[in-house]
Amino acid sequence: MGNMLFQKARETVAIAKQAVNGQGNTSPDDAISVAKNALSSAYANSTTAEKVQLRELQNKLDQLQ
Repeated sequence: MGNMLFQKARETVAIAKQAVNGQGNTSPDDAISVAKNALSSAYANSTTAEKVQLRELQNKLDQLQ
């Protein structure tokens, strides 16, 4: 089944990217905030390999700001 928090973090970063690109009905600031929270929650409960991927997602999120 996998780490649900990790999966949620990936989804929220994708949503934030869409919001920044003017897609969807969420404001970019709100979407980025939700993604930051999801990344933080996922990081505490992830494997080492997942943490590497989460850091990459964090870098993508930082670029969106």
